Amino acid sequence: MHAGSVIIVTHNSEQHIDRCLRALASEAQWQIIVIDNASVDSTIQRARQSEAAAQIVSNAKNIGFAAAVNQGAKMATGAVLLILNPDAIATAGSLDKLAEAMAREGVAAVGGMLAATDGSPAVGFTVRRFPKLSYMLAEVLLINRLWKTNPFNRRYRCLDLDYGLLQEVEQPAGACLAVKRDIWESMGGFDEAFYPVWFEDVDFCRRLASHGWKIIYCPEAVFIHRGGHSVNQLPFYDRQVFWYRNLLLYFAKHHSSRETTLLRFGITAGLMVRTLLSLAGLKPKDVGTGEAVRSYAHVLWRYGLRGGKGERERDAESEKVGSVVV
Repeated sequence: MHAGSVIIVTHNSEQHIDRCLRALASEAQWQIIVIDNASVDSTIQRARQSEAAAQIVSNAKNIGFAAAVNQGAKMATGAVLLILNPDAIATAGSLDKLAEAMAREGVAAVGGMLAATDGSPAVGFTVRRFPKLSYMLAEVLLINRLWKTNPFNRRYRCLDLDYGLLQEVEQPAGACLAVKRDIWESMGGFDEAFYPVWFEDVDFCRRLASHGWKIIYCPEAVFIHRGGHSVNQLPFYDRQVFWYRNLLLYFAKHHSSRETTLLRFGITAGLMVRTLLSLAGLKPKDVGTGEAVRSYAHVLWRYGLRGGKGERERDAESEKVGSVVV
């Protein structure tokens, strides 16, 4: 049995997979598993040529991040599962540091430090607190854009955290999340309803916490992380749909119907503001005015006013997003 198993989910990750696997090549005690979600570039070829001797599965279609991680977990033989994004590069000794932190009493999961190339932590992303209604209202109502240091954003994105201290946290980023395999299995892994990406890691950590398990942040386990590899490949409209849909799914699962309804009202108001700002020319840089307005208006109707689509509609839509990145 391996000391641990690293699960890497790829989709058109040819620019990152070489460095990711090269950094893991010397980790002889760790099993390396690559689950590819229907890449059309050279990701698979490069993974097969790597000296890391990874076990590689090539899915015929994109099944989403959560399902791919679950697929990899079923292949794992290690006592620890490390979910690792292909754009996260492990520094020397980081896997052992995660395993050491995992050995602490009552700990079910450990997150490492996601860092820039200069070693500085990815503040606001590496660790966050569980989404509360106040935190997410500040997010959807653009308060966090206009006033980044507001108390809600500081709490939610852990801007007040000492990133040099090993400590108990709520939700490390799923880009680098180690979990004890027996606990993972007892919890049923990731919830695949969070398709294709976003909030599956938050939901899993929330379930761990609700069962009394501890989650630790380990700053000595450093992973150089580019960030945005997956979501930046998504069309603008898809980014809006998937984020708002999965946010509402998370709230419906973990919050009261009253709080979920209040969040919907906030989403409606926020999307109206975004639509008006786009018409005035104040839109995201990577999208045209027409596309921004159409995207916001469509998502406003579906997830603000209607409150989300049914599962049958979601599944039908999922069949159309073969290019979705996870």
